[in-house]
Amino acid sequence: MVDSIPVLSRTADPDAPLWRAAQVFRLVTVVYAVSSHFSTVPYYTDKSLSWFLIGVLVAWSLTSALLLSRGRRGRPVVVAVDQITAIALMASTRLISDHDWYSHHQTMPTTLWVANAVISAALFAGPLAGIASAIVMAAVSAVVRDQVNLDLWADATAPVLVACGVAMGFAMRTARAAHRQLEEAVRIAAATEERDRLARQVHDGVLQVLALVQRRADEDSGRGIDRAELARLAGEQEEALRRLISEQDTEVDRGGQHVDLTAMLRMRVDGDVTVAAPADPIVMDRPRAGELVALATTALDNVDHHAGRDAKAFVLLEDLGDEIVLSIRDDGVGIESGRLAEASAQGRLGVSKSIVGRARWLGGVAEVETAPGQGTEWEIRVPKEEPNG
Repeated sequence: MVDSIPVLSRTADPDAPLWRAAQVFRLVTVVYAVSSHFSTVPYYTDKSLSWFLIGVLVAWSLTSALLLSRGRRGRPVVVAVDQITAIALMASTRLISDHDWYSHHQTMPTTLWVANAVISAALFAGPLAGIASAIVMAAVSAVVRDQVNLDLWADATAPVLVACGVAMGFAMRTARAAHRQLEEAVRIAAATEERDRLARQVHDGVLQVLALVQRRADEDSGRGIDRAELARLAGEQEEALRRLISEQDTEVDRGGQHVDLTAMLRMRVDGDVTVAAPADPIVMDRPRAGELVALATTALDNVDHHAGRDAKAFVLLEDLGDEIVLSIRDDGVGIESGRLAEASAQGRLGVSKSIVGRARWLGGVAEVETAPGQGTEWEIRVPKEEPNG
């Protein structure tokens, strides 16, 4: 079954482990920056301002570490502020020390802490962004320390920062490439397993029909064969074969956050149920699609148990843009007026909970039209996305 394929969200953040590791590094550099400040503060001309700036450094480090490790949302703003904060803190070195000090020592935040801004840029936009950030930080450091006339590469600041940008940028690219390859492997495995499942079903059915033909031919030799029954069985196998062929181009369930509702529904219903759906995939959040499919299978189970032996079921799936309409109809015996309310009052809650309740939970409605001898038709209308999403 496809359910045995490992679940891999297509919207998962492949960079998340790198971002979390970078924030651990950030917190380590905060400890180093504060420790370094204790040893250098006696040489500053404005000690109070220097402690205030260290407080800003610590506060921003904790805030940015929390925001960057939680997810993609807001990362562009945090990365931009990270660059500005690092530059501003380096420039403030001139406010808290004299020329003799800042021209011969590293800037107040320390080069190690400034590397966080470079790492953030590299993880967010790749190695070129990391290199650009490193060059900017190295240039600012040289200007602040009044060392623009020296070869920047004679100082360790530029090489260290550029190395950080290159390494983390390529690490990000590698992580994303590996994630894409894993997604593709999961997709291929799911498609292969689904094809194998359908092929086994068709294979077994065809063998059974052929064996029956041979057996009946032997038994009824000279008496004639029940051609109507054989035609019916052959028709069923033809339908199964057509279904197998048609579903080879169907978007299978890839185990991600979103899924094709049509493919998911076709995989869950029996082969004798006629399913009509749009040619294009109906992409939905997995939980909502799963609830709709569960709702449909419950209604089809009711057809099997209550509509009559020869009843046929038909499913119509419509995508109206912001709304999904699921119609389930059968040509069975129908339901007597008031029978659903009576069943609910007796504690038989299959319909009220599994169909009406599910539709209401999804923010939609489920309506039924039925009459004795005229079959039953359910129409379920639900928003394509969560009403408050």
